[in-house]
Amino acid sequence: MWFKRKNIGTVIVLIILIYISMRLTEFDLSKFKDFRNMIDFLSQWFPMDYSKLPDMIEDSFETLALAFLGSFLGLLIALPISFTAAWNTAPSKWIYHSSRFILSFMRSIPEIVLGLIFLTALSLGPFPAVLAIMFHNIGVLGKLISELIESSDPGPQEAMKAVGAKKGFAYLFSIIPQIWPNVLSHYFYRFEVAIRTSLILGFIGGGGIGQRLFNDFKTFQYSSVSLDVLIIMVMVIAVDLFGSHVRKRII
Repeated sequence: MWFKRKNIGTVIVLIILIYISMRLTEFDLSKFKDFRNMIDFLSQWFPMDYSKLPDMIEDSFETLALAFLGSFLGLLIALPISFTAAWNTAPSKWIYHSSRFILSFMRSIPEIVLGLIFLTALSLGPFPAVLAIMFHNIGVLGKLISELIESSDPGPQEAMKAVGAKKGFAYLFSIIPQIWPNVLSHYFYRFEVAIRTSLILGFIGGGGIGQRLFNDFKTFQYSSVSLDVLIIMVMVIAVDLFGSHVRKRII
């Protein structure tokens, strides 16, 4: 029987937590009883305003560029750190714990906070947004890749060491081939997340289509907002399809 008496306490605690959370967040479905305001608001989104489409496409490429660069640089830096943050490849316990702490610290700071710091220090534009995305992705990808390394098959490593290969080469040629498809999967997911993150960073001056979306909202140009949202959806779907294609070819 799937439901046991000892699970009753868990269910009761869960119900209490849901109730407290609903009270704290003012969760009230009755607020949806009047859809007229929502309908009036959405009616202003159409027809879409295509007059600024060339500028929107240019801003979209800027968003893709900063999301790609921030994610890619994050991966390049996270990959070597992840080997020191995995218990089976770390040179020592001190380096292992230090690397884990550094990665935890880096991913604990939200991109919006990093963006505010870098934008204040370096001025407005996409470059601070790239740094914010890169910094956060080092922490996230470093943790994910280190877990892949820890779960890798030790057999190929032992075989390479048995024939006299140094540790560095053994790790490079025995672990990387095992985990590479999953590394790519994590990278493309973080790339998609970076696109959405870049939109938020655009709200605080990080450039790209996120900044245009914020300006269009602020100036009540909802027919332009709808086109901005459509372009963003197309970008995320295109990256997802491209990532799936690359993973299939690698696997």
